[in-house]
Amino acid sequence: MQIEVVKSKIHRVKVTGADLNYVGSITIDEDLMDAANFIRGEKVQIVNNNNGERLETYIIPGPRKSGEITLNGAAARKVAVGDILILISYTWMDIEDAKKFNPSLVFPNEANNLLT
Repeated sequence: MQIEVVKSKIHRVKVTGADLNYVGSITIDEDLMDAANFIRGEKVQIVNNNNGERLETYIIPGPRKSGEITLNGAAARKVAVGDILILISYTWMDIEDAKKFNPSLVFPNEANNLLT
């Protein structure tokens, strides 16, 4: 039997941009991506702590050490600059493996989204 479990999470990052005229996705500082074990194109769930919105999109890397968290395309309508988000990805695995698995959890500096 397999179950879906949390693979990676970036906890409490601040939205730095919302670009309605871009073709979808979320742009994430590549340093944050590496720390969370996220990869380009990976599907992520976005939880907005400010308004309760939940949505899914895919990741594109942003400049390192920028702290960038930009929602692009239609997702830009679900956030405001300054909103606090939780970004989560999931994976499927055998239940016995899941019992031993430790997800990548990242808690960046809330003031600037950097890994300080």
